[in-house]
Amino acid sequence: MNKEIPSFSIKDLFEKNDSYIIPIYQRNYTWGQGEIIQLIQDISDFAFDSKKQDNNYYIGTLVVYERHIDNQIIYETIDGQQRLTTLNILLNAIHRMYNVEIGNEKINYQLNLSFDSRKKSTDTLSVISNQSLDIVFLSNKEYNSNIKQRYFDAEKILKQFSDDGTRLRKFYKYLTEKVRIVRVSVPEETDLNHYFEIMNNRGEQLEKHEILKAKMLEVIKEDKDISFAFNLIWEACSDMERYVQYGFSVEQRNRIFTSSNWNDLCCSNLDEIAAKLIADDSEKAKSNNDSEKQLSINKIIEFKGSFETNTNQTDDSPERFNSVINFANFLLHVLRIQTKTDISLDDKRLIDFFDEYLKSDNSFDEKLKFVKKFGYSLLRTKYLFDQYIIKREFIREKDQWSLKKLKWYTGTQVSYVNTFEENDSINKNILMLLAMFHVSTPTLVYKHWLNAALFHLYYSEKISYSSYLSYLENLAKSYLYDRYIAKKEFEVDYYDIIYSNFGLSVNLDKNSNFDFNNLDRGTSVENFVFNYLDYILWKNNSEGSSTYEFSFNSSVEHYYPQNPISSEHKIPSSIYDLFGNLCLISSSKNSRLSNHMPEAKKDFYYKVGSDSLKQRLMMNISPWEETEIKLEGEKMKQILINHNI
Repeated sequence: MNKEIPSFSIKDLFEKNDSYIIPIYQRNYTWGQGEIIQLIQDISDFAFDSKKQDNNYYIGTLVVYERHIDNQIIYETIDGQQRLTTLNILLNAIHRMYNVEIGNEKINYQLNLSFDSRKKSTDTLSVISNQSLDIVFLSNKEYNSNIKQRYFDAEKILKQFSDDGTRLRKFYKYLTEKVRIVRVSVPEETDLNHYFEIMNNRGEQLEKHEILKAKMLEVIKEDKDISFAFNLIWEACSDMERYVQYGFSVEQRNRIFTSSNWNDLCCSNLDEIAAKLIADDSEKAKSNNDSEKQLSINKIIEFKGSFETNTNQTDDSPERFNSVINFANFLLHVLRIQTKTDISLDDKRLIDFFDEYLKSDNSFDEKLKFVKKFGYSLLRTKYLFDQYIIKREFIREKDQWSLKKLKWYTGTQVSYVNTFEENDSINKNILMLLAMFHVSTPTLVYKHWLNAALFHLYYSEKISYSSYLSYLENLAKSYLYDRYIAKKEFEVDYYDIIYSNFGLSVNLDKNSNFDFNNLDRGTSVENFVFNYLDYILWKNNSEGSSTYEFSFNSSVEHYYPQNPISSEHKIPSSIYDLFGNLCLISSSKNSRLSNHMPEAKKDFYYKVGSDSLKQRLMMNISPWEETEIKLEGEKMKQILINHNI
């Protein structure tokens, strides 16, 4: 008889007396802020959806090996340590912040995780789980900086529930009762090192966007020309690291993007593209052959091999760019822009969102119209994305943010030049704005700024550097005034900021609708606010601007420490949490010097470099005490207020 594979609710997982240990051959805890945000978002999607909240949500699998020690089983965790560590962090953040709100719903949590030969990681989790102690990471003891930072991230993200105890309780109840994890024990004779190697080299499964492509091709399969054009566009767009022109042959580029000028898209719908591609009998024959080779949806789902993207080109572009999103997420941006519908940017639900337009009870004409329109929307949006959205460019053994387009020269020579080559300073300004938005929201599901930029570009009759810059700066103001310092009752949803207000703030000129004191909240201040301030300081040529570049710093630094090494220097939270005392730096730097006084931190940062322009200004002020903190905070708020768009 087969042994049943056990699954546990989160309540069961942490109330049992089971012990889990992370073996030394496992990598350390690596999840970042983006994964924490995504986890909370995924659970929220089910917890607050009346159609889903009664269903279980399976968070993944714990693959374990049972160690038998002194009549006790210790579960050596081979796969699943990232989720298990994060669940410990998340539960402790909720228990510490919302102990009263969850009341009788609170589970009897037991810390169940430790690390082989990584005492620092074990000690960090132990401190976090100690309910009788505030989070005080003393300077004379080292802790795991990533686990520590993820705890603070969890606290910040969970504050989205702070205004409504009902939502928090609903989230917590769903998390503990309906979120489940499967535990699989490997046989006792398993070679663990070999098994772990296999686990980390397993092949990729068929992706959702490949299934979606098959569904859409099924709708247009009777029209061979349209099917060929749609398939070609899809494959050309699916490589997010490459400019879309290079997904077509040279001859095809000349037809779709204008001969001897591949930077101008000269088609307005899929029918027109198909007509240009099927220009002679040889192309028509190729179209028919390719269509006949298309796999059915069932065959694709059953297929166990690997799919390859189109390589039909004679002069490929060197791989030098990294995209800010993946293809599945990009498809959702295109869908949102085409339909102007408030859908989530969560690519795990990709098929569900498209099924609304492909479902069987829609008429064939409706589905056909949608697919054909989407084929063109996909090409146009990728064409705009390549030119007007930043990428990470690797060139001459250096990587940097870039905003570039293709430029045709004499003969067949094509190169990359600044998108707004007629005004390099504006090109740099737009690049800095886009980078500011990007690093502020590392999680794909929250990249509303990207959707806003693409929406603006897609529906603009003519794109100019002045109009694009103006739109992005207006959008930044909307983020600040309509989201991050808005009073709760005046907050505006991201979708409305983009699709109803077209990036213009509705609170900007209404002083009673926002409160700059919302910035005096320590680690709860959003990363965007610090990055936006650094953008303004950069634009004002503040010290260090000439070499400044935005990076993924996620740790809010208290320049005057919360818990100084010497207790006699301690000041109240009402002072050290003021905006003037805060800046955004890397987690590793914050962990190293978090309890040192400003003078000691300044010496260190002068040697290794500062992470923000705000930080550089703070370091120029001495002494750094209550008066200076208050004055600097008011000064920075005035810079935000007075920034002219």
